[in-house]
Amino acid sequence: MRIEQLEYLAAVTQHGSLRRASERLHISQPALSEALTKLERELGVTLLDRRRSGARISRQGQDLLQNMVDVLEAVDRLRQAAGDQGTATRLLRIGTVNAATSTLLVPALRLFQDRHPGATVEVLDAQQPEIHQGVVEGSLDLGLVNVLAGDDAPADLAGTALVHGRPVVVLPLGHPLAAQPAVTIDQLREERFVAMRAGYLMHRFAHRLFEGRMPRRCHTTDGAEMGKLMVAEGLGITVLPDYSVVGDPLERTGLLVCRPIAGDETAVTLVLRHREGQLPGRVRDLRAALVEVARGRRTPEPTGTVMEVVPSQTA
Repeated sequence: MRIEQLEYLAAVTQHGSLRRASERLHISQPALSEALTKLERELGVTLLDRRRSGARISRQGQDLLQNMVDVLEAVDRLRQAAGDQGTATRLLRIGTVNAATSTLLVPALRLFQDRHPGATVEVLDAQQPEIHQGVVEGSLDLGLVNVLAGDDAPADLAGTALVHGRPVVVLPLGHPLAAQPAVTIDQLREERFVAMRAGYLMHRFAHRLFEGRMPRRCHTTDGAEMGKLMVAEGLGITVLPDYSVVGDPLERTGLLVCRPIAGDETAVTLVLRHREGQLPGRVRDLRAALVEVARGRRTPEPTGTVMEVVPSQTA
């Protein structure tokens, strides 16, 4: 067994195919495949499910993944201790549904960068099911998702609650409904609406809120960031978690405002998903940066109350 074989497996797990991994590693795809086949024969297990759509780590591979990551982390620490400054640090990948990007994720990345100047982080926008699958399979190190009260947590993942909030109506500057203390569901239904695409929690919430009778005029988009831009440009109004809006640059400059939904008491939480057990060192540090920023986040709501910030707790 060679260290590079474990690095090859980690690359295929991250990038989802032998082709993309070989491009990132700058080796030929046949050479990469042969190296992993030899590792499978040596260990006596099938590490990859090879399909036309790409290669994914197998269930047996998932069971061994944490041990392999531990080995690679130990090798990285050894190289650093030996003063090998030319060694590239492992790429960290975090998936996000685009909630609290500018108010939580970006400040946490800045804090992490200050502590690890040589580290590299890749942020991927994805839907919640894709994020859960990526964290389970190892293609993502961490995942940020929205959770409604009563949602079941994935059995094979741990979770750290970062921020509690509630869904609010997001309106452009000067919209007539912004003059009201709250917006009713009937008023929402009469407006042009910007909905999240299926797979996002706010898609599920909107269908529940409107009891299946969505507004007649409705745009659809991926993620909160595009939704906020569309609202700011006057293309409609939307519903998002308050922690995705309050403190956002568009809200701070007055291009967006948000109001409560009259009669709705739904709770929504931003949760950090990660694998069970001991996390690799820098993944653990990135998680700690997210928790630290969440703890220090004290953002006033439009109603004058203060959004609740949840101390670190693992589900």
